[in-house]
Amino acid sequence: QVQLVESGGGLVQPGGSLRLSCAASRSILSINVMGWYRQAPGKQRELVADITRGGFITNYADSVKGRFTISRDNAKNTVYLQMNSLKTEDTAVYYCRAVITNIDPGDYWGQGTQVTVSS
Repeated sequence: QVQLVESGGGLVQPGGSLRLSCAASRSILSINVMGWYRQAPGKQRELVADITRGGFITNYADSVKGRFTISRDNAKNTVYLQMNSLKTEDTAVYYCRAVITNIDPGDYWGQGTQVTVSS
């Protein structure tokens, strides 16, 4: 089992920045892939970015490349999403996900954090 707690969402003006955090209840070295997803009203949930256990492989949605950066701090069991140059279309609930594919496999989600980009 893994519990994920997101934080860092809020209201920001276009062009601003936010950093989201996802704290895991266990060592993230035991988690194969961690990622950030988002869901805007009336739309399907979509991948924003993910990162592998070693941190060497990252993947980004085309819409956020060059603006968002995913990173992980293994010592703090936390994954971050640094969001710069925010646009109104980035407004959504952002969710953290943890996927374990080897021993005791599982797929876990956090409760989400609201990000609103508006002037």
